[in-house]
Amino acid sequence: MSDYILEIENLTKDFPGVRALDNVSLKVKRGEIHSLCGENGAGKSTLMSVISGVYPKGSYEGKVFFKGKETHYASVKDSEREGLAIIHQELALSPYLTIYENIFLGHMETKFGVIDWDRYIIESRKHLDQVGLEENPSTVVSKLGVGKQQLVEIARALSKKVELLILDEPTSSLNDDESNKLLDLILELKKQGITSIMISHKLKEVLKIADSVTILRDGKSISTFDVKADKLDEKTIIRDMVGRELGIAYERQKVPIGDTVLEVKNWSVYHPDYHSMKVVDDVSFNVKKGEIVAFCGPMGAGRTELMMSLYGRSYGSKSEGEILLNGKAVDTTSPRKALNSGIGYVSEDRKTLGLVLIQDIKTNISSSSLDKLSTLGVVDSHREISEAEKYRKSLRIKTPSVNQLARNLSGGNQQKVVLSRCLLADPEIFIVDEPTRGIDVGAKFEIYAIIDGLVKEGKSVIMVTSELPEALSLADRIYVMNEGRIKGILNRDEATQEKIMHLALVHEEERTK
Repeated sequence: MSDYILEIENLTKDFPGVRALDNVSLKVKRGEIHSLCGENGAGKSTLMSVISGVYPKGSYEGKVFFKGKETHYASVKDSEREGLAIIHQELALSPYLTIYENIFLGHMETKFGVIDWDRYIIESRKHLDQVGLEENPSTVVSKLGVGKQQLVEIARALSKKVELLILDEPTSSLNDDESNKLLDLILELKKQGITSIMISHKLKEVLKIADSVTILRDGKSISTFDVKADKLDEKTIIRDMVGRELGIAYERQKVPIGDTVLEVKNWSVYHPDYHSMKVVDDVSFNVKKGEIVAFCGPMGAGRTELMMSLYGRSYGSKSEGEILLNGKAVDTTSPRKALNSGIGYVSEDRKTLGLVLIQDIKTNISSSSLDKLSTLGVVDSHREISEAEKYRKSLRIKTPSVNQLARNLSGGNQQKVVLSRCLLADPEIFIVDEPTRGIDVGAKFEIYAIIDGLVKEGKSVIMVTSELPEALSLADRIYVMNEGRIKGILNRDEATQEKIMHLALVHEEERTK
């Protein structure tokens, strides 16, 4: 029996106008945790899609061997039958089905056309115990948080007797506690003999659990390291990912901060379904000209709900309070009115709320600024293309054409398209919600430079981020939220990760003593 459960030889995969994989070779040992790193657009997700049968045999060149045999998968079902499972960054659960139905969906056995539901409820408990999820199997998945949904996805893979588990950015939507629990689970699965491939941009997590690391760049396999034997560190990974030395922290140049431009006073937001429940409770804050203000706190703190409600009442059944721009009350009762008032918003969910994936890049960029690009109600297509090309070049969006569909771009390049649309609309206040979630370190630094460039032009930025080093590198002030309230404010020169976490998690009674 080979020491390698997976072997890839000279794999090449082309899309229209783009070579996604270029002669990639890779070997994964049985029972190891193998991490795959690379910038967005490096080919990581495409490689995993080839391995798992998303792209069938014949659509690529080269060979894939699983458990010593060359694969000829026509679909994902073929790879699952052989013990290979992939969990994508965007979870593939049915929100309206129960946990146990999701676990066994697609591979339930029947007797005389009848499903023994009780059997599957009992069997699901075994797999839930394996992943440490203490939920009733009859719970509807939509009632679970993202972290628990991840565990359901893994339980589903275990129900198919998985031998190789591929996880694409498994912690990108999780808080620190949930991330640590998931990483511990992957280590526990290793003890059970399950091999894992983990795609991740969180290098600390990679170094914490991976045995080996392979780095892709521009569709090519650049290097493979044994984490312990090679004494691998973050700088080495980053160097091979981007092809140059890159520091860990972004260093901003000082920008003069002016007068207050935005004031939010006594702002409360009520839950969209439970109309008496406050999700944001009496929040007040301000933003000055040329300032980056960060909002930090654990998941569920109310940060995104606050920002969506400010931008056109996009969240909640009702909002109360005042919004003042340059000292005057503004009408933000719809996204269009908010944008016309000078407030722009970049959503944390770029695929669902940020982009129309089936439209091309230029249409996505121009969609919020059609009045600027139109004469007598007719869009000037030449100007639309010109503006899109300007942002394609200035933001270095990796695409052969602005006519490329948005869904064909990598995550980092999709994020740049969303930012381009907001930049073209030219608001005074930019709200960016998790601007670097799920994107690589090289693209992160490019987006940091874009945000930095905005304040140099005299704009103001509100940034929601779960990554505390990001807030500490960029923000002039940090508002810390939890339970729908602002728990404290820290200036740049006094802020530390420890102080942020303390403010977020300390009880209100303790703070006011």
